[in-house]
Amino acid sequence: MATLSPFSFSLCIMMLFHGCVAQFFGGQSQWQSSRGFGAGQRACRFDNLAALEPSRNVESQAGRTEFFEQTEQLRCAGVSALRRIIEPRGLLLPTFSNAPSLFYVVQGRGLTGFIFPGCPETYQSFQQPEQLQQEGEIQVQRTRDEHQKIHRFREGDIVAVPAGVSHWCYNDGDIPLVLVHVFDTSNSANQLEPRRREFFLAGRYQSVQESYERKGQQLLGNNILSGFETQLLAEALGINLELARRLQSQNDQRGEIVRVEQGLQLLRPFRSQAEQEQQREEFEGERFEGPRYEQERWQWGSNYTNGLDENFCTMKIRHNINDPNRADIFNPQGGRITRLNSQKLPILNIVQLSATRVVLRRNAVLTPYWNINAHSFMYVTGGQGRVQIVDHQGKTVFDGQLRQKQLLFIPQNYVVLKKADRQQSFEWVSFKTNQNAMVNKLVGKASTIRALPLDVLRASYRITIEQAWRLKSSRREEFAIFTPRFEQQREQFDPEYQRNTDNASAA
Repeated sequence: MATLSPFSFSLCIMMLFHGCVAQFFGGQSQWQSSRGFGAGQRACRFDNLAALEPSRNVESQAGRTEFFEQTEQLRCAGVSALRRIIEPRGLLLPTFSNAPSLFYVVQGRGLTGFIFPGCPETYQSFQQPEQLQQEGEIQVQRTRDEHQKIHRFREGDIVAVPAGVSHWCYNDGDIPLVLVHVFDTSNSANQLEPRRREFFLAGRYQSVQESYERKGQQLLGNNILSGFETQLLAEALGINLELARRLQSQNDQRGEIVRVEQGLQLLRPFRSQAEQEQQREEFEGERFEGPRYEQERWQWGSNYTNGLDENFCTMKIRHNINDPNRADIFNPQGGRITRLNSQKLPILNIVQLSATRVVLRRNAVLTPYWNINAHSFMYVTGGQGRVQIVDHQGKTVFDGQLRQKQLLFIPQNYVVLKKADRQQSFEWVSFKTNQNAMVNKLVGKASTIRALPLDVLRASYRITIEQAWRLKSSRREEFAIFTPRFEQQREQFDPEYQRNTDNASAA
């Protein structure tokens, strides 16, 4: 009987393991998407798009949740959006959702903890034994607390939240923490229903009903423990009845964001002053270097690893896209673009979402483009600008000015043109429904028009070869962000245009 050599056996195990990991991550190529279509979704119409603002607010003790209206277009796209404002020392109670999500930190800083199933509690605090009962007895350390890793985030971070993974957020800063969440309810990870559901482990809260029958109605919800019979819950958790009733939070009126008066006492590694100075440009907590910890010791729950720890439990959950040094495309006169996909943040293979941050300087233009393999949800973080969207029939489905705090849905393959205001910059973050969202540019370097032969352009648009050449070469040195040179030329050579713009500014 044939036998496997140790090397062959190891190779088989590695292939099996990586195959399982690939299956766990979805096994999708960058061209594919695992999103599904609900009943009648293929008949959705995107011929009259509109900018959205939060339509419902739900107040809590230490903050509020603002819900964007769940329009027919958002339901067709399979996305739900909300904005949370968490006051200083405010804690978003532990929760999980039926849909994966990304949230962008618009303002402030905070802490978050994720509870990944099957992962060890790698943050542990110990105290020394008070007294030995017998001489020579082995000393045993007593655990005071242990929990999974805590992550710090700041303004400009994108944080990925897998479906069904419980998490909490805490504002340890001095200003309100503003988070914009986008939930992908059409993701294959959601097999419950085609709308967002949040499950709270504690407290009582109010939610906004998103169904057709009761759209916009506010409903009072309880945490998941409140539905169990108290006696059975106490037996299952090994606690007394009084404590079980407290967990069910029947008389808790604080809402989903509660105030922690004395602040949270959490285990966090301590960094020396030298390390802080060395990493000043990096965000504090990006990675922990050196063995220095304040009073507490941090260690693994065991002396061995099983592969899961290295490939899932220790995955990064956040990435900053607001740092200019991380820009993928930069034009000093035009602005910058920073893309975040699964190559930069592997957990996006699980969440199956990605994000892009764009900053356009005054009057700058973003190349006309379309999203090849994803819908896009554009949230304006600063300034204002003009946006036009055109469908497959050449019809303009949106043409308007977007300003801060507005959300705009951009369907897959619809062509988009964006231009910053003449008086201020235009900044936004786009949430995209594919972990490796791709765009196709119309003009500029590496674009569709640049790639077409001159004679094809001549025949297609009924122009001369010289005109076709000017078309291909007009933006040949710019990649995606165009400087406002045409506007400057028009102001310089067109006196009538100058008078009109001056009159408009005076008005």
